Amino acid sequence: MNRNTLLLLALTAMAGQASASSPDAWKAFDKTLVDRCVAASSLKNARPAGTDAAFDDSVGFNALLIKGQYKQAFMKNKAGTELCLYDRKNKKALITEWDNVTSLPKK
Repeated sequence: MNRNTLLLLALTAMAGQASASSPDAWKAFDKTLVDRCVAASSLKNARPAGTDAAFDDSVGFNALLIKGQYKQAFMKNKAGTELCLYDRKNKKALITEWDNVTSLPKK
């Protein structure tokens, strides 16, 4: 093999390794996702309810359900659920109430 071919192979191998995320990087991302979603939540004792759903890079969001209790006195610590959409590009957590999404409408 000539020198240029070896150089091309070496650069290709390094580029493939550089684009892969390490387990530590994924762990740090997961922590950031949970921390930002919990901080954005309006619930007290907010915590993740399971694992996140990661959309592909064309969408750029992860979704995570958050459970906790409503803070307002009139809600009397009623359990609540929120959906957090985490924007990976802008590193922002967006929250919406998610309590009645899975219940069937009343007839």
